[in-house]
Amino acid sequence: MKLLSKRSFVLALSLVMATTSFANSADELGKQVVESTCTACHSIRTIANSSGYTESQWKELTSTMIDLSANPKLQEQIMGYLAKHYPPNDRRQSKIIAGDGQVSFEQWQVPTLGQRSRDPIEAEDGTLWWAGQWGNLIGRINPKTGEMKEYPLLANSKPHSVTLDAQGNVWYTGNKNGTIGKLDIKTEEITVYHMPDKAAKDPHTAIFAPDGILWFTLQHSNMLGRLDPKSGDIQLKTMPTLNSRPYGIKIDKDGTPWVACNGHNCLAKINTETFEITEINLPNNRTKVRRLDIDDQGNIWYVNSSRGRLGRYNPKTGDIKEWPSPSGDKAHPYAIVIVDGVVWYNESGKRPDALVRFDPKSETFQSWPIPSGNVYAGIIRHMRSTQDGKLLIHQSSTNRIMKVTYSP
Repeated sequence: MKLLSKRSFVLALSLVMATTSFANSADELGKQVVESTCTACHSIRTIANSSGYTESQWKELTSTMIDLSANPKLQEQIMGYLAKHYPPNDRRQSKIIAGDGQVSFEQWQVPTLGQRSRDPIEAEDGTLWWAGQWGNLIGRINPKTGEMKEYPLLANSKPHSVTLDAQGNVWYTGNKNGTIGKLDIKTEEITVYHMPDKAAKDPHTAIFAPDGILWFTLQHSNMLGRLDPKSGDIQLKTMPTLNSRPYGIKIDKDGTPWVACNGHNCLAKINTETFEITEINLPNNRTKVRRLDIDDQGNIWYVNSSRGRLGRYNPKTGDIKEWPSPSGDKAHPYAIVIVDGVVWYNESGKRPDALVRFDPKSETFQSWPIPSGNVYAGIIRHMRSTQDGKLLIHQSSTNRIMKVTYSP
């Protein structure tokens, strides 16, 4: 083995140190660019908690959040850093359950980047509406043509959800400025209703009862509300239990609103005449429920988000039963809807965000990873059904509205 001379050794060591210094400098620059660009909208922890991606996948994912095409050098620095420090990993791997059924995903990426599109709903004419919370807008898709239109809202509305009245008008919850808004689909004018109490800061999810009254939750304000569209009158009532954090809300066939508690182990029902709120305690005080739905027999199905379980409450008998979600106690099931007697929900705590189908008759599960283009980057926060029995979901991280078709 030939030994280096002292001079050669010094030169080689200097070259190594210079290269290392350059690499460290480039790495530090990449970190600074990522922090200044990405953390304007979310914390670095969001990136660290992801399933990680290759450089091309990071490029596709970030293109749904911010347009960097005009600055290719900056884009290269960001993608290189992300791919190096946050490569693919399986730390939060979901457990996908195979079965005979098949699903197909139809996707639309909405125009305004980084808006966190969410909560799509189908109108009678097949039009899809969504809330772009971070974009401070609501939007409309024509699924036949792919045409989209977005409607800007009053500053700082940050709509959390949208719903439709009997005339097809679009109502949204102003989650950050204490408002409920209505978009008249004929005139495209927006009417805003302000909460009568300053403590009612965050209208969350809303739904119309058969009598035309709009019922809604206010999660962090720990309130429930009702709005009469004819008079504009709004009534509010605080939940019986401190920090119940009412979240999802649905109406049963008798017109009774049922509410999910995201801060306490309860479901709640509302007496529509007296506005009396009755809480039903669920097993285990660690239980927290994001959303619920109601089947044709009147059973209340709910996601036990904090414990990774699917639950069913029978109001007639008081019986409660729960099933462990396929991906375990950290699956964090989130959205839920019942279609033709079958329960659908997602596992938002895992990657990929899994779409889960549960058949109550056989008590069996099947699940599928939910794509966002060529990456998997969840999550669904609300799901609904279409008139022809398909699912309407979204991937808020990638600004996508999606329709799911199931084939046995």
